Amino acid sequence: MKILCVDTSGAVASAAVLDENNVLCEYSINHKKTHSQKLMPMMDQLLKNLELKPDDIDIYSAAIGPGSFTGLRIGVSAVKGIAQALNKPVIGVPTLEGLAFNVYGTGRLICPVIDARNNFVYSAVYSYEEGTSNLKTHVDCQAFHINQLLDMIVEKKQNIIFLGDAVNKFKDIIKQKLGSQASFAAGHMLLQRAGSVGMAAYSRYLSGQTESYIDILPMYVRASQAEQLFKEKCNQ
Repeated sequence: MKILCVDTSGAVASAAVLDENNVLCEYSINHKKTHSQKLMPMMDQLLKNLELKPDDIDIYSAAIGPGSFTGLRIGVSAVKGIAQALNKPVIGVPTLEGLAFNVYGTGRLICPVIDARNNFVYSAVYSYEEGTSNLKTHVDCQAFHINQLLDMIVEKKQNIIFLGDAVNKFKDIIKQKLGSQASFAAGHMLLQRAGSVGMAAYSRYLSGQTESYIDILPMYVRASQAEQLFKEKCNQ
């Protein structure tokens, strides 16, 4: 079993190949958001280094969102195109779920937070079912104002670990509101990683959650700022 997975949902462009037990090769770069230029060469180099051909991959996977609208389209389109050409199954992994696999096995609640601008974050709350790779969802993915999210977490009165690109932006307010209830993922596990997307994809594969290339689509959660402004003008 070989899974090739990508995550282009944020500032990091990441690609990896996994088998049932290991991340065989993973590339990540957090330097300018030029995913359209970097992703395909990155995937090509992965396969060359592992002496694999595209057809040797059993499943193609991508982070489907939420996140950068343009970045999501790049990653999902790349996986769709290759899977269609090779007639391979695909697995779409929600970005927040992929992030949760960065801290696989933790006994804490897990709260990925992705910057959605204007003091909003894309977020959800998960935990792992003891002794398994199954994620239990406590709060579904949606766009929250940061204060709304933290007020809800305070009420849970449980220890929780935060990760994602909005952590550094909101770390002070998180500490202020949650105190010792909150902890933060280490820097090397803070942002999106394709290897974690691959682990989530493999967990979904074991549950029979494969898709056709036709079915995998970006999950935007809410309309883009341009779409919101357009609707506002139309309603004036």
